Amino acid sequence: METRRNDEQACAWRELVDTARRTVTEGLVVGTSGNVSVRVHDTVLVTPTGVPYDRLGPDDLCAVDLDGRPVAGRLRPTSELPMHLAVYRATDATAVVHTHAVHATAVSTLVDELPAVHYMTAALGGPVRVAPYATYGTDELAAHMLHALRDRSGCLLRNHGTVTYGTGLDQAYDRTAQLEWMCRVWLTASSVPGRTPHLLPPEELDRVAAALRGYGQRADRRPTG
Repeated sequence: METRRNDEQACAWRELVDTARRTVTEGLVVGTSGNVSVRVHDTVLVTPTGVPYDRLGPDDLCAVDLDGRPVAGRLRPTSELPMHLAVYRATDATAVVHTHAVHATAVSTLVDELPAVHYMTAALGGPVRVAPYATYGTDELAAHMLHALRDRSGCLLRNHGTVTYGTGLDQAYDRTAQLEWMCRVWLTASSVPGRTPHLLPPEELDRVAAALRGYGQRADRRPTG
């Protein structure tokens, strides 16, 4: 049983490191900013503080329990650990991605909610809220974030960045990339002099949300031909 759990954690750590590196290569963070975590049973694997992601290897696993107590590894976890743990306690998430994406951070300084400029707003549960500013790494910031995430799978953090979660790292990452793209679209459209972006009404977002629930390949679908 212990061997199986260790194997699960090792596999999850490799995926976490790959995802963290992807946030850098795709321009969602700079240097060691931002952080990534994944939950394996009652253990949370999380990127360590102050360590460039390209230097992380299999032996650098950083793990805590749901109360934040270290359970594996010699490196200290990210200073944003309170946000990650708050998400895991309040939702069924198994992965969290936090970035300092440029366009999303810019939008967080301008509005209290990202306008519904694209139908993929529905994929995050509805118009994305902006959590009030609080100092990074604090319980206050984690509380603001949870309020903004109510019935949502992503939010903006004022003057800070983004937080998204999912049932796996792929989903959590896709959501943060989608959020950054929507912020870029809104900033681009709203910058045209004399023009105001057309926004989608709530009833359309509801229709899209229903359609998205059946989107993609069904598990029971078999190849043909």
